Amino acid sequence: MKEKGRKVIAQNRKARHDYTILDTYEAGVALLGTEVKSLRLGRASLVDAFATVDDGEVWLRGLHIPEYTQGSWTNHEPRRTRKLLLHRGEIERLIGKIREGGLTLVPLSLYFSDGKVKCELALAKGKKSYDKRTDLAKRDAERDIARAMGRAVKGRAREMR
Repeated sequence: MKEKGRKVIAQNRKARHDYTILDTYEAGVALLGTEVKSLRLGRASLVDAFATVDDGEVWLRGLHIPEYTQGSWTNHEPRRTRKLLLHRGEIERLIGKIREGGLTLVPLSLYFSDGKVKCELALAKGKKSYDKRTDLAKRDAERDIARAMGRAVKGRAREMR
């Protein structure tokens, strides 16, 4: 029976805090059998992961997929470099944008899409510390406004009774 839908394996939550996301891409990941079995158990870490473009190919580095416990001598190396599968046009576009300067490729999430492992890859620009502070302040202000609006609506609902 074939799987349908999207099942998230791992997310890089810190990436949205540390980077401004400009564009996202969905890439397939070339994996070994024991890596897929380990991912099906939901075991992966994108904490130190990043992507590079070498010789016209995109590579995912620093992704940690622990060894499959029931694996034998065919087991994989946990932090090996893995190839990302993208269309040639997408790779050419990425190369052009990265060469412009200041941009990097950051994996945002790893997931199963219809039984195949996919990686959501973002073209991102690093944030300065003051950018991070302003984002946090803006989010806090929006949360306070939403709370105040909620209280106001609840207050009116009581008056109407």
